[in-house]
Amino acid sequence: MLLNKPQLTLALCLVIGMAVNAQDSSRLEKALFFPNKVFVALDKKTSSIEQKLDKQTTRYLNRLQRQEHKLKKKLWKKDSTLAKQLFEGVDEKYTQLRNSTGTVNKYQSVYSGHLDSLSTALSFLKDQNLSDNPALNKSLSQYKDLQQKLNASDQIKKQLLARQQLLKQQFEKLGMLKELKRFRKEVYYYQTQVKEYKELFEDPNKMEAKLMELVVKVPQFKDFFAKNSTLGSLFPLPSSNGNSTASLSGLQTRAMINQSLVDRFGSSSAITQQLQQNVQSAQGELSGLKNKLNSYSSGSYGNAGDGDIPGFKPNNQKTKSFLQRLEYGGNVQSQKARQFFPVTSDIGLSLGYKLSDKSSLGVGASYKMGWGNNWNNIKISHQGVGLRSYLDWKIKGSFYFSGGYEQNYRSLLNSIDQLKEYSSWQTSGLVGVCKKYSISKKMKGEMKLLWDFMSYQQIPKTQAILFRVGYSLK
Repeated sequence: MLLNKPQLTLALCLVIGMAVNAQDSSRLEKALFFPNKVFVALDKKTSSIEQKLDKQTTRYLNRLQRQEHKLKKKLWKKDSTLAKQLFEGVDEKYTQLRNSTGTVNKYQSVYSGHLDSLSTALSFLKDQNLSDNPALNKSLSQYKDLQQKLNASDQIKKQLLARQQLLKQQFEKLGMLKELKRFRKEVYYYQTQVKEYKELFEDPNKMEAKLMELVVKVPQFKDFFAKNSTLGSLFPLPSSNGNSTASLSGLQTRAMINQSLVDRFGSSSAITQQLQQNVQSAQGELSGLKNKLNSYSSGSYGNAGDGDIPGFKPNNQKTKSFLQRLEYGGNVQSQKARQFFPVTSDIGLSLGYKLSDKSSLGVGASYKMGWGNNWNNIKISHQGVGLRSYLDWKIKGSFYFSGGYEQNYRSLLNSIDQLKEYSSWQTSGLVGVCKKYSISKKMKGEMKLLWDFMSYQQIPKTQAILFRVGYSLK
């Protein structure tokens, strides 16, 4: 069996890993080697995330800049002095945002555990001269660029939130908070978009997982990571060379602290109770700070979420790409004769686009296949074709309103030229309900019960009630 290039690369890494396990630590370092294709694969993912961040940042900043110009015109009608004050130099501010470099200190930098691990792993390979080549250096440079992009996006987000808060305060005083709704929505979607790209990068692919799996087997890597990773520099650990006790000298033990409290306040029950109350109060404050910190890290603190903007329910599809919003589906509808034998079956394929979390529309085509007369006389025939369009709108839970418009050719098809007879095509208008259910992470099923309200006008009259069973890929 021939392997394609990605499979060959993974197989090569696996063979290297097996060879590594068979060597001692000194020979292990010399045995570990990664081909350039590994670094090319790493670059491909990193550059893709960078390009998406650049594209979406530019896109949202352009939208927000246009929104500010519209807000200025609306505010000018009520308070021209305030409008001039709030929006003076707005174009220059957005130019500065677009040119954000992302150069910050390590304490202000956006932390990505996946990026930190990969960068440290490649730095280790370079430091040990195990794979010092231009491809590795390029990958390291790519990771540094991505870190700056993440930092720049975080800087932009913070400035947009500050700008939004300022505009909200001023517009609220004039009773014009409704006019600011569009601006606040764009800020929310920009934050969500950046968060999704970061999560996309955090999800390791097979090549990245294999790289880390092999590198961590090198004994020296653990110490190198503790000293050179971003996490290690932020939270340095005691030395592993046996001198950890020395690094703790001078720190007070729990017993020393308890004795100090007794010496200062005494040991009465009242004092003990008061100390316990103070500790509980401190724990409550710490819990509040922890929740606030989690909201900062998740990007939710200060966001213009659905609770902050009256009537706003975020559309999760808005931050997805065009291809991610496509749905591929198919369905079957059979017409029964007797003894459960189908006379014909309509086999349809569809391509849909998710407008929002609650609605989708699409187009499709169908083929009507004839089965013959009965179980003893099965004969496949071409009974027609059709063109379809549909709209699904969520009603409640897993139930949807479903509508559609179709054109069907329902005559025995012997040649393609027959389809040119437009007068032979029949029109269908469909309304009904749809039940959708999950089959797996990638597939979902649906059952549709539809009424063709235009069937009564057809000559000959066609089936009015349709039941279709289908499947779609998410």
